[in-house]
Amino acid sequence: MKKFILAASVLMAVYSCKKEAQKPTENGTEVSSETPKSNNKIVSISGGITEIVAALGHESEIVATDVTSTYPESLKATAENLGHVRSMTIEPIMAVNPTLILASDKDINPDLLGKIKASGIKTELFKQEFTVDGTKKLIADVAKAIGNTDYQKLNDKIDADLKQIQPIAKKPKVLFIYARGNMMMVSGKNTPMAALINLAGGENAINDFEDFKPLTPEAVVKANPDVLFFFSTGLQGSGGNEGALKMPGVSQTNAGKNKRIIAMDGGLVSSFGPRLGEAAVSLNKLLVESTK
Repeated sequence: MKKFILAASVLMAVYSCKKEAQKPTENGTEVSSETPKSNNKIVSISGGITEIVAALGHESEIVATDVTSTYPESLKATAENLGHVRSMTIEPIMAVNPTLILASDKDINPDLLGKIKASGIKTELFKQEFTVDGTKKLIADVAKAIGNTDYQKLNDKIDADLKQIQPIAKKPKVLFIYARGNMMMVSGKNTPMAALINLAGGENAINDFEDFKPLTPEAVVKANPDVLFFFSTGLQGSGGNEGALKMPGVSQTNAGKNKRIIAMDGGLVSSFGPRLGEAAVSLNKLLVESTK
């Protein structure tokens, strides 16, 4: 009888371990307990990189992030927020005693980068390209840096998601407006937003300059977008749809006349990480609906 009870206990323990080996994450994917673990204390200075580390099952190793690292939300309770990479200083980074610093080559200020290199802490600086192939390469490079080879499933999911994009007969001209407080900027070519708009079946409304520039009535009227696109927080902070329609020049555009305004979570659409396919599909659906 004792042998039977012992055997049953062993079986229950094995079953329990197997159950714990698959841990659901917030985005519905499963992370295996067999994911290679390390003793790393990671500082991730990029929203996309942070998402990759977490999606690979190493979220518990992240001790600090930048302000763009908004996903997974559980990091808010476990990782230090170091602020924006452009204004970040070395002292808060050193305070968390990291063993590995992961950063994008975008936006990091030279002074901070120099001090990070001088600190002697192992640092990986990744080139980030806002394309599907660039995102896949970033995923592979980050995985290698943290000692994980099981990354192909993330790239496969991007491909699977992108197959859901519906073609749009007449591509809508989409103007992305970054609104934060009194600051309003519009997105030109060679920006993450322009890349996502094109990927989702739209056309970026402004292509005569690169990066972001302050919103002006002249630029908005000249672009004459069919759709205005915001981060959800930006649209809310601007007074919602009514506030957006009152922005300089908007009333003279097709978007303003037809009240075509869409908004999405900023972290989702700008990170160009494992959720790139989800972001493109979500934007595509909004564009299809707005042009009906």
